[in-house]
Amino acid sequence: TVTENNYNDEYKLIYFGFTFCPSICPTELQKISAVYERLEEEEQNQVQPLFITLDPERDTVEVMHEYVQLFHPDLIGLRGNEEQTEEIKKSFRIFSNKVQTEEMSDYTIDHSSFIYLMSPDNSLLSMYRMKDDADFILNDMRKYLPQS
Repeated sequence: TVTENNYNDEYKLIYFGFTFCPSICPTELQKISAVYERLEEEEQNQVQPLFITLDPERDTVEVMHEYVQLFHPDLIGLRGNEEQTEEIKKSFRIFSNKVQTEEMSDYTIDHSSFIYLMSPDNSLLSMYRMKDDADFILNDMRKYLPQS
């Protein structure tokens, strides 16, 4: 079991989504990876990128592990059971809704799309929108990271 306390000594760059997402989630995870890659090594040592699934039904531990490796080896994928997922959604004020119509062979999930920058003490420092590019996020993050 992982809690926010597992990463108390680090800044967290967090994205909530699901592995079956056709476009938005991969785009945002690529953005997080681009930001992380552009950090100096000392900065990378202070930041943990996290991807938390909103679809624990399909996103098993194995699926999450394979999926996050497509983006960056330091990206950690996390999943909880349904109850834990609902709890973290409430705590981060995440909207998500399972959507399936008769025309669809499988379901999708509509969800809010923000990248969260959390401090080592788990305070929210910034929220980045889809329109915020890697340069914007990197420059904003550097306002919070200790400089050596």
